[in-house]
Amino acid sequence: MPRGAGKHSRKRIWGAKVNWYELLNEMIDMRSFSNLWFWIALAVMWSATSHRVLGVPFDMVIRAARHKDDAENQPQQDLEDMVRINVNRLLYISGVSGLWMLGLGSFLFTIMILLGFIYDVQLAQAVFCLLFPLSIVGLLSLNTARRIREEHIQGAVLRKQLTRHRVWVQVIGMLSIFATTIWGIYQNLTVNLPNNFRHLGQISHVEQPIDHDRGRTRGL
Repeated sequence: MPRGAGKHSRKRIWGAKVNWYELLNEMIDMRSFSNLWFWIALAVMWSATSHRVLGVPFDMVIRAARHKDDAENQPQQDLEDMVRINVNRLLYISGVSGLWMLGLGSFLFTIMILLGFIYDVQLAQAVFCLLFPLSIVGLLSLNTARRIREEHIQGAVLRKQLTRHRVWVQVIGMLSIFATTIWGIYQNLTVNLPNNFRHLGQISHVEQPIDHDRGRTRGL
């Protein structure tokens, strides 16, 4: 066995370990806006949120509208039963623990705003961009659920109300994705090119030392 072959093999193994470490570190990178998993989570979250209207899959609304001319229209009855169950559940939770949830949510959002936008913690910014629009959707869902139960909405009016609610959820989702994308681009640019996005007077530079011997005759 040639001398030094063991060292080279150990270097190759150590290099593989370093590559695996860098790969894992990239996957769980705390710089959320440069992490692919954050954008995947954002897309999946809004896709699932817009698909389930008040906890009811929107394909049930489409199927009930497709069988609206049937005599029994069993899909419409199933839709009304699902809406009734989820509306009662949402309003019960809001009535029992609504104030506690409001206080806890305000506390958490205050922490995320302070950590993210005052102390510049990018993970807190990312969580805020995910949860704050989702809380708006939650308030909109409570308002829609309360209106459905108070007005006893059924039939075609119920399908129209659920469709309108889904459109508003999609609008909120598009605005959220657009704002998050713009903010994420800005954060990535400030990390990679910090001096180009600082205020005037805050650009870092290296001061050159003053040469006090300049102008003197050599040898003096």
